[in-house]
Amino acid sequence: MAATTLPTPVLHASQSPPIASPRPRLAGPAVLALDLGTTTGWALSGRDGGVTSGTMIFRPSRFEGGGMRYLRFRGWLGEVAGLSDGLARIVFEEVRAHAGTDAAHLYGGFLAHLSAWCEERGIPYQGVPVGTIKRFATGKGNADKAAMIAAVRARGFAPADDNEADAIALLLWATDQQGRQA
Repeated sequence: MAATTLPTPVLHASQSPPIASPRPRLAGPAVLALDLGTTTGWALSGRDGGVTSGTMIFRPSRFEGGGMRYLRFRGWLGEVAGLSDGLARIVFEEVRAHAGTDAAHLYGGFLAHLSAWCEERGIPYQGVPVGTIKRFATGKGNADKAAMIAAVRARGFAPADDNEADAIALLLWATDQQGRQA
């Protein structure tokens, strides 16, 4: 199956373009799944059923203030929404425990900007607990990164890292839940 891919947003020097590979198709409205963080994993099921995924790095450069990461994140959300002809829903990985204070602050910043962006546009958004995503993908709520990557690969995807794998697993969970409600 051929994948429909979105044009890649402007990449920072630390990023590489996504590798095109055949991917399964998911029917239904455009859904964006996010693994929020400085390296944000994302997966998008377009209205045509094509799945595109990757990672975006929102680390500020040496001469930027810390708020620039959030401005770039908001701009990127706008690009994705425009290129996908509108988003019907956004799901994100809901993290309750963080490795440290900085990680918690960064996650909170991304979550605040995501929720405000969605509210401004009337786009429904939903947080999904990490354990729910892992249990759906692997059968174990405490699966490690390698198990998540393997589970997503077994479903026909080729994630570059654990961030992208988590976003793909979340997208698969969201479309599965959507199908059950239909």
